[in-house]
Amino acid sequence: MSGFVYIVGAGPGDPKLLTLRALECIQLADVILYDRLVNPLILKHAQQGAELIYCGKEPGRHGLIQDEIHKVLVEKAQAGKQVLRLKGGDPFVFGRGAEEAAILRQHDIGYEVVPGITAGIAAPAYAGIPVTHRDHSTSFAIVTGHGRQEKGQDYLRWEALAQIDTIAFYMSVGNIAFISKSLIDNGKDPHTPVAVIEWGTTENQRTITGQLDTIAAQIQEQNIVNPSMILVGDVVKERENIAWFTERQGVSC
Repeated sequence: MSGFVYIVGAGPGDPKLLTLRALECIQLADVILYDRLVNPLILKHAQQGAELIYCGKEPGRHGLIQDEIHKVLVEKAQAGKQVLRLKGGDPFVFGRGAEEAAILRQHDIGYEVVPGITAGIAAPAYAGIPVTHRDHSTSFAIVTGHGRQEKGQDYLRWEALAQIDTIAFYMSVGNIAFISKSLIDNGKDPHTPVAVIEWGTTENQRTITGQLDTIAAQIQEQNIVNPSMILVGDVVKERENIAWFTERQGVSC
């Protein structure tokens, strides 16, 4: 008899931002496949004896590649287990949750998708930056920043993107020089404010702010690493007025 799979978003980092439904799924799961950015404190809610399988992915090192993850999900569910696929943020925002759901459907395995709070909204909020604002922004886009033109991976419509008031770039620290140039070349003001939020919503959060034409150099100077959220837009100005979260002393600017 087939089990069941829960595809769940664990939120952006702060374990208190876990949803009630996500908590319920963690507590009932026999098997938990979890990603690198899932806060370890969240796993403490698992039932005693639950099987924990690390599926973290980072540049050059993968816990389990995606096809292997699919295989494990199917095998565990077909063995009658209650399986939890636990992802950082939201499972349908750059989380490949849709691919996993499609595989489960192909194998006639029941599943449920549990949304989570995505970092593109939460990290700016913890940095005191609203992604929309009556005076600054009536449009908001979330974008993966992986693609590089020289590698034939640049599929973004930069001219259209440059017209958006607020842009949240995921996974973009290593590509920020190309992103900045592409936006500027397509009409974005070089002086557009930018914030970079490292380890957003966690005790290690730090934020730097600058402009589109200077932020690449600042990221390098400040040694900013992933996971980081890059926010482009005039809303960044509001940080001066409403920043509230206490960040690591001496490194926020």
